[in-house]
Amino acid sequence: MIIGITGSSGAGKSTVCEILKNKYNARIIDADKISKELSRKGTVYLEEIVEKFGKGILLKNGELDRKKLAKIIYGSEEKREILNNCTLKYIKEKIEQELQKLDNEKIIAIDAPLLFEAKLDSMCEFVIAVISDNIGLQIERIIKRDGITKEQAIARLKAQKTNEFYTTRSKYVIVNNGKIQEVEKKLDKIIKYI
Repeated sequence: MIIGITGSSGAGKSTVCEILKNKYNARIIDADKISKELSRKGTVYLEEIVEKFGKGILLKNGELDRKKLAKIIYGSEEKREILNNCTLKYIKEKIEQELQKLDNEKIIAIDAPLLFEAKLDSMCEFVIAVISDNIGLQIERIIKRDGITKEQAIARLKAQKTNEFYTTRSKYVIVNNGKIQEVEKKLDKIIKYI
């Protein structure tokens, strides 16, 4: 069974995936981790990004300066679209490869904020939208996770899809406002139902 996990930044997708992993022995395919691996120095993907955004997005050692790139894309919808178009094809290909390797696993979860945009939902039996209706909590989570300012966290959230975008396209919805027991109960109900 392949489950899609999606939602905006700081909504708590990783928490849901952690519960799936620890409680249900699910294998997690993390699109953000794949993106980081694909953008390492010397990769075709990084070369394509540099071609589109210039060498100014590189650190002195030739690795991608993620904070610099984030500043560019979260400041311009057009540049974000350019990056997404470049990124999604590589991520989709890598996830397809990972799924083939994990063919015998009972539960696989694809953790991807751009699940629908990459059309990864077509690979899933169903999709769970993880949302938070506490934007302050989301901002705190993003700041803590990424080591960025409040203004940068707000800009990221403003650039992303709304909760409604995720909830109307997903079979199940989990609201994660920081109460792990509630998240776990909701997830248990979903897993038992299916």
